[in-house]
Amino acid sequence: MRIVKEHDDRRNEILDTAEKLFYVKGYGRCTVNDILTAIGIAKGTFYHYFTSKEEVLDSIVARYTEMIINRVNGILAASDISLEEKLMGMFMAMKITNPIDSEMLDDMHKVENVLLHQKMLNQIVMAMAPLLAMVVDEGVGKGVWNCRYPLQYMQIFLASSLSLTDEGIFALDGESQMKIMAALISLLEKMLQAPEDSFMQMLMQAQE
Repeated sequence: MRIVKEHDDRRNEILDTAEKLFYVKGYGRCTVNDILTAIGIAKGTFYHYFTSKEEVLDSIVARYTEMIINRVNGILAASDISLEEKLMGMFMAMKITNPIDSEMLDDMHKVENVLLHQKMLNQIVMAMAPLLAMVVDEGVGKGVWNCRYPLQYMQIFLASSLSLTDEGIFALDGESQMKIMAALISLLEKMLQAPEDSFMQMLMQAQE
């Protein structure tokens, strides 16, 4: 058991160090040697855990995505909320809320971290869309919504919403951001053929 713990601790140390260096130096400019020097390990130790710098990047992205999925699974497991509340809660679970996440998001938007940013968005869409589609399918089955392409609609909605609300891609003022959010919520209602403003009212209540 101790050997497994030491293995996990060392692997996480490499990921934590690489993550900080990627944000500070940029993924493209950071080398494996930079990571080795920062930790004080030999090259053989690094390659015992990872085959390349890109694999380290993929592992960082996977770890961040897992954090979001854990939040979402907690909402999925809730039995005392409606399907509408569950779906909206899952969307809200993707919002960056704590200082560590916010700092990471700012660094992610740097030009030199475009690959990290793209991979993160891709993984979130691919991991989240099937979970959202499960809730939509349940709603369709119960006659709450009517949606012909649950998975595809959720992929489209996630890709568009994550991009349009990303301040690193679109520099919008507060009023424009609010209009985008309103339009996205309206689009979701149309995708599900839900009552007009039903999700908007829930969003407004959640922000009070």
